[in-house]
Amino acid sequence: MATSMLIGELAERTGVSKRSLRYYEQQGLLASRRSAKGWRTYEDSAVNRVRNVRELLAAGLGTEDIRQVAPCLDMKTEAFLTCRASPAETLEMYERRLAALEEKAAELDRYRARLVHRIAQLRADEPGTALAELLRRGAAREPDA
Repeated sequence: MATSMLIGELAERTGVSKRSLRYYEQQGLLASRRSAKGWRTYEDSAVNRVRNVRELLAAGLGTEDIRQVAPCLDMKTEAFLTCRASPAETLEMYERRLAALEEKAAELDRYRARLVHRIAQLRADEPGTALAELLRRGAAREPDA
């Protein structure tokens, strides 16, 4: 027989705040029932569901994306990773997300290269001056782009 738990216990078992659990519920990623006292109760399978949702959010997916894999969310992590019950579009969604992350990473690499170049120029111009002072002076000299 399946047991149920209150929101506080689910939060404790998953390391997710009660507020996040309520958000997951609002987004259709988690279901609860109400006790006679009106408290939210969750099935044991909610632990796996919350852990999987949390992992997917950490991987950069949005709640709408996660709803696509809803048939697999109650599985333990090992089974979830190889779940084939999701729609065929799931792989495409993962690939789109990866492409977006790769684009963002390339953009961050460009920003980093510009900063490294700027720091190198500032250090070459005044090698004995602290970096913070050099950056402050440089910002004061250049108009906003």
